[in-house]
Amino acid sequence: FIVVVINNPIFAGYFYKQKNMVQRKKNLNMNKYIKGFWVLFIASLAGIALLFFLLAQGYIGFMPSFDDLENPENILASEVISSDGKVLGSFFIDENRTYTGYEELPKDLVNALVATEDVRFFRHSGIDFRGLIRVFKGLVTGETSTAGGGSTLSQQLAKMLFPREDFSNKFQLIVRKFREWIIAIKLERSYTKEEILTMYLNKYDFLNNAVGIKSASHVYFNTSPDSLSLVQAAMLVGMAKNSSLYNPIRRPELTLQR
Repeated sequence: FIVVVINNPIFAGYFYKQKNMVQRKKNLNMNKYIKGFWVLFIASLAGIALLFFLLAQGYIGFMPSFDDLENPENILASEVISSDGKVLGSFFIDENRTYTGYEELPKDLVNALVATEDVRFFRHSGIDFRGLIRVFKGLVTGETSTAGGGSTLSQQLAKMLFPREDFSNKFQLIVRKFREWIIAIKLERSYTKEEILTMYLNKYDFLNNAVGIKSASHVYFNTSPDSLSLVQAAMLVGMAKNSSLYNPIRRPELTLQR
């Protein structure tokens, strides 16, 4: 009976028609899902682009102007210098920081900072997309220990020059991160790579009344930045990951491991 039904052209046509209808419905449903995905994807991109535009124009929260970027606020200590050019001491209220030029920074210090904090520093324009993909992959797979951070030196400098506000929800955290990206891009357009490195090392707080590389060199090693040895430069750069955690005075063994 089954053989007769299958071989019967009337029944065969009916089954073929039913099969086509089922396949057509599946295709229609699949097309709806595909269209819905692309609509959601394009809408998300448009929303992100609009958010970037509003942030860049200063419509959502603070955004530094061109003058703010060109003339960032710097609190410097007053130095007492002898007639033969030696620094006898310094006076400061908030930050024990004195300026150091790029030509005074040893190559070991610069190379160590780039290698540990932002290996593609000289190849990106403020945002390291490869680093962001690595961080996202680490969050998805759960391998956050090897994912590293996604912030470039330019983004870290943006946080130091224009400190983060305290936010209470995830949307505000996202807005804050996007703002740092925009500021980092603006810094890259306003300064050379060497100037950004110099500003970073002059601004970073090494703790123990040592703000900036010149004060840190004096406080920890009683020397100047251009006289730092390879080991000394490595220790100071190691502190840049987390100066409170890798504090040579409070945690010497952990700092040595770093």
